[in-house]
Amino acid sequence: MAGLYEDAFVEQLRQGLVATAHEWGLPPHASITTLNLSENATFKAVDPETGHPVILRVHRPGYHSRTEIESELAWIHALRRDGIVTTPKPLPCGNGDAIAVMQAAGAARRVVAFEFMSGAKPDTRAESIVPAFRELGAISARLHAHSRAWRRPAEFRRKVWNYEAMLGSRPLWGDWRDALGLTADGRATLGRACRVLDEKLTRYGEGPERFGLVHADLRLDNLLVDGDRLGVIDFDDCGFSWFMYDFAAAVSFFEEDPIVPALQDAWVEGYRTVAPLAEEDVAFLPTFILLRRILLTAWIASHAETPTAQALGSAFTDMTVQLADAYLTQAERSVANQQG
Repeated sequence: MAGLYEDAFVEQLRQGLVATAHEWGLPPHASITTLNLSENATFKAVDPETGHPVILRVHRPGYHSRTEIESELAWIHALRRDGIVTTPKPLPCGNGDAIAVMQAAGAARRVVAFEFMSGAKPDTRAESIVPAFRELGAISARLHAHSRAWRRPAEFRRKVWNYEAMLGSRPLWGDWRDALGLTADGRATLGRACRVLDEKLTRYGEGPERFGLVHADLRLDNLLVDGDRLGVIDFDDCGFSWFMYDFAAAVSFFEEDPIVPALQDAWVEGYRTVAPLAEEDVAFLPTFILLRRILLTAWIASHAETPTAQALGSAFTDMTVQLADAYLTQAERSVANQQG
């Protein structure tokens, strides 16, 4: 039934776009196909006469405000203008507005458009993905430097991704306690892990040298490789968080893979080709990996209708508990070694 509901929902969004595509000069008979259904729904529209593709992103109602979406686009424009990263250009409507509004699936939904960017997500084979992460580290360093230096517009607003917004009292992606298939023992393990994460992140702090505007979702699906070029897409989750969180987001959904330490080393190496990176920051990367993993576990529970959540299910929760247990064991060993 979930699949039938999903198909009907996506078709309603697609039909809404058919009636809205003229905002970007697309004809009524433009081909509109689904690319992704996650936090938002993303479609590819192609003018059959020119063959020119446009990416349309339909926002979920009640998540980002209009000002937040405009702020995301403002940062993208600034990054492109300053040559920081290769990312698609946002496309305004014919009337100059950055955002269109359509009625679909029983609600008013904001829509934004982007240029199409060629490429495919990084090959997960070690000989390909390790160099990609070295380049991603350099890109991350440039993004963070720009974030620190950029004079944001006065009306700039994006969400703050701190502990309280992730795993604490004001969770933006749902409560981790609702994780699919979470057992009593698993709940206890994750509870202990969350307390440790909270304590560690409080000590680490949110000073401007460590906390600022970040992409916050540099996972493989948001990276496009075309030859020697590594492009970055989807700034929809950009907001204020720890700079080192960007690496944790890059290993989303495969945190347990044995290749992650090699990817971390490559990312750090690439980062340091652009900017200094303190050993204390590097030492905190495993903390951010677990923070992100538990956040994703909560997201899956609160977005159970999405293909990602349906594919991963309770097995993802089980692995999260294992990762948390391993993290706690390592933390206890570190404390024991310091005391010894």
